[in-house]
Amino acid sequence: QVQLVESGGGLVQAGGSLRLSCAASGNIFSINTMNWYRQAPGKQRELVATITSGETTTYADFVKGRFTISRDNAKNTVYLQMNSLKPDDTAVYFCKCLVRMGDHLTYQYWGQGTQVTVSS
Repeated sequence: QVQLVESGGGLVQAGGSLRLSCAASGNIFSINTMNWYRQAPGKQRELVATITSGETTTYADFVKGRFTISRDNAKNTVYLQMNSLKPDDTAVYFCKCLVRMGDHLTYQYWGQGTQVTVSS
């Protein structure tokens, strides 16, 4: 089994910054794609950013230029640096990882979510 533990959420004023972390642990051989999603109250979960094993990154239009996704393979951790935060960024943020296990099969795992609240 694999566990994803997120941290770094909190309350911040508009224009401020937060850095989210998501650390994976367990019987991990390697981690392929890592994603950040978010879900605001009453809305569907939406993809925020993606980083591949080759460190190619993609972003949703609504965060381009403000958020940066990165990863530390030695720590099995993915980060989301969020700058110039807006009240519309308020949501629960989830990480998702495509993990290749010790049996060399690939599985998808989600973190438990971390709340980000941006006040105006």
